[in-house]
Amino acid sequence: MNRTHKASPDGASMVDAAYQNMRRRILDNVWAPGFQALEGEIALQLGMSRTPVREALIRLANESLVEVIPRRGMRVLPVSATDMKEIYEILGALESAAAEMLAARKPDDAELQPLVAATRAMELALEHDDLDAWAKADESFHEQLVNMAGNRMLAEAVFSYWDRAHRARMFTLRLRPKPVTSTKEHMALVDRLREGDAAGAANVNREHRQRANRELLAIFERFRLQQM
Repeated sequence: MNRTHKASPDGASMVDAAYQNMRRRILDNVWAPGFQALEGEIALQLGMSRTPVREALIRLANESLVEVIPRRGMRVLPVSATDMKEIYEILGALESAAAEMLAARKPDDAELQPLVAATRAMELALEHDDLDAWAKADESFHEQLVNMAGNRMLAEAVFSYWDRAHRARMFTLRLRPKPVTSTKEHMALVDRLREGDAAGAANVNREHRQRANRELLAIFERFRLQQM
């Protein structure tokens, strides 16, 4: 979110530092959904004044990550099962369009190398039972897929939903079965891209997202979660 800050360069950098620090805590569920804190408490945790914290909270509120509560600081907003269903439907449609665009160019092995490397990093992470590393490599794969399509506005639309999907994925990371299927689906997608099979690439990615959505919603139901 582009906001104009009436602050010195040093002040602007303090706002950015506060924003990045708080945003990372929210996305990684260090500050879980429903977490509340006063501006002063947050400023103390971050070792800075309340002014950059207040400006950073406005940015986070504009991204629907927090609710700013007058005289009560902020509250981290939850993500509901309905939210996640709709987000995954959007991501599935947009990412599948990106896969179709990329496949239509019939990319060579050199162009596809980042996707192959991300998939191999996922395999290695699973061999070491490192789910955090797996999740990082998985996100790298999807991010690069979208960027490689070469459609800036499509990428902006995808990444506008990215944060809430990331939070839910990290929240459920250790509640799901071991994600060996994702790695196989990624390699199948790379094969369709290499062959220039636009329809096949779109279908593989769409089915991949639909399966992930079913797994996530099953966790909501199994643990009787109304939101996360």
